[in-house]
Amino acid sequence: MPLMPKRVKHRNMHKGSRKGIAQCCTTLAFGEYGLKSLSRGWISNIEIEACRVAVNRHLKRRGKLWVRVFPDKPVTKKPIETRMGKGKGALDCWVAVVRPGTVVFELGGINERLAQEALSLADAKLSVSTKLITRHGR
Repeated sequence: MPLMPKRVKHRNMHKGSRKGIAQCCTTLAFGEYGLKSLSRGWISNIEIEACRVAVNRHLKRRGKLWVRVFPDKPVTKKPIETRMGKGKGALDCWVAVVRPGTVVFELGGINERLAQEALSLADAKLSVSTKLITRHGR
């Protein structure tokens, strides 16, 4: 079951603005370690799920993972080799808008080395550049 909203008011949405820095979700709220974005972009529901699976497989039921972003923006796409016009395309995927400073994932209940390895696996699957942050400031 892919990550997506249960229901939305409008099927299609404008692209919107990605400028500025993150206003919320900028600090750790649940765990001791986190993955903070350094660039802006869209993270698709498939990327989020791939990161979640990679981290959970690496942790082997130790610790806890929190996903701090949710893909609530629909992205549409027209089929290839289609002429211009005839309205907006069909729904392609759901994305979460990420600005610099947004905490994407958090980990808790494990040591720093294991958290670093797990979050580096998640970083490799994301389309935005990220950095590891800790609650202790080390």
